[in-house]
Amino acid sequence: MQDIKQDILSRLRAGEPIRLDDPEYHKIQTIVDRTIQLSSALNTAATIPEIRSHLSTITSQAIDESTTVFAPFFTNFGRFIRLGRRVFINHACSFLDMGGITVEDDVLIGPKVNLITENHPLTPADRKALVTKPILIKRNAWIGAAATILPGVTIGENAVVAAGSVVSKDVPDNVVVAGVPAKIIKTITPESKSSIKPDR
Repeated sequence: MQDIKQDILSRLRAGEPIRLDDPEYHKIQTIVDRTIQLSSALNTAATIPEIRSHLSTITSQAIDESTTVFAPFFTNFGRFIRLGRRVFINHACSFLDMGGITVEDDVLIGPKVNLITENHPLTPADRKALVTKPILIKRNAWIGAAATILPGVTIGENAVVAAGSVVSKDVPDNVVVAGVPAKIIKTITPESKSSIKPDR
């Protein structure tokens, strides 16, 4: 007896290569089209509560009233974004979330930050296939301006990613990383947490 194939959204989140000729690809395209339409309203909203309301609709998740998101905010999918409480997201951030993006409580995200869960195979003949890995940003982390977090990366609790960094590997708790690719440059102690300034 042949195994029943998982729904394409489950396969997408699981990191299985998804190709444009997949018979269920229309399910992804429908969500993308809806998100494009809803994003227009989000990015012309006049107040933070309006932005929060539009983002709640895009993510199909109630965004907590303690969380602040500044427009413009860009996402190509939106359905797999999960935001905690007291999160702050500054202007012009891009969340490519087909692999899943989880932002825990008290995270600060500076302007123009890119969270990218999507990748493609190196093989030229199959390069249009989509392969995803989730991003997790743990509690109280701080992502500096214009940093890029790549697929599959976890940012540890209390960690700081300096402005302009490109993070391709997991970041431990209580450290500062900087550079391209990002490397640990400092350990955060309770006395030094308040002095870290990644140019948010």
